[in-house]
Amino acid sequence: MSITVVGSVAFDSIITPAGRRERCLGGAATYFALAASYFTPVRVVAVVGEDFTAAEESVFIARSIDLTGLERASGKSFFWAGNYLQNLNEAQTEQTDLNVFADFNPKIPDAYLDTRHLFLANIDPVLQLRVRQALPDTSLVCGDTMNYWINDHREALLRVLPQMDVLLINDTEARLLSGESNSLRAARKVLTLGPRALIVKHGEYGATAYFSPDLFAPATTPQHPFRSPALPLEEVVDPTGAGDSFAGGFFGYIASQPTLTPSVFRRAVFYGSVMGSFTVERFGTERLQQLSREHIDARFELLRRITHLDPDHDPH
Repeated sequence: MSITVVGSVAFDSIITPAGRRERCLGGAATYFALAASYFTPVRVVAVVGEDFTAAEESVFIARSIDLTGLERASGKSFFWAGNYLQNLNEAQTEQTDLNVFADFNPKIPDAYLDTRHLFLANIDPVLQLRVRQALPDTSLVCGDTMNYWINDHREALLRVLPQMDVLLINDTEARLLSGESNSLRAARKVLTLGPRALIVKHGEYGATAYFSPDLFAPATTPQHPFRSPALPLEEVVDPTGAGDSFAGGFFGYIASQPTLTPSVFRRAVFYGSVMGSFTVERFGTERLQQLSREHIDARFELLRRITHLDPDHDPH
């Protein structure tokens, strides 16, 4: 089953202790699409400018990603510059130029109207809701947001949250959205706002999933929170896009399975951690372009083994 992702395709300039890259391909929809494409077909709805060339397009084509929904506008593409010199877990933004993304109004092609799996990347919640309403027959909707929308566009965000089945945010965003300082209380509060499941990303410390029984069909007994650690890495080159890659691995795996069960959900969280771990090993999307499903499954197995007391027993 294919996934439609709506979000940004951009250029990034990045500085980390490992070096720097100027104007590399980035954007939430880019990272998500590349990561998810190793599991299932992906369609992209985004806008780019005249600086988006055949070279950038070829990155998507190489992964058979559908760009029918990629709008090409006059002007420059969204651009972000930042550095991780003080803290690898948090970028210091140096420049943000929205450019053509400032007027982004997602247009859903007719060929995408049969979308069953929808990912609403980090964009204006007004646009997220508009896209959701344009695709009423989706079977599963996942979404992302950030501090800016939580703080300054809260009412619009609260209108779209009930339209999401799964919300993926980080620790800080969960506390901001809930008004709770305790992580468990924060998660429970967020679930009362509408989504049927919440994944809280902890960066280099993994992710925790919380979910309601009615997420699954048929509904299950109440599920305990599920924690996936991050894979230990000797070196982190560039954290940019790790969260979007996590979302791509997570949702891509779910879309590849015939039904959504608690076991599938848990494995999907592991695959999310795996895809995030690959992304940070190189600058930008470089590592995501070089993978195979064999690489991914081998790292999944490694993560599975280091998280079980008995490595020869898989409780799923």
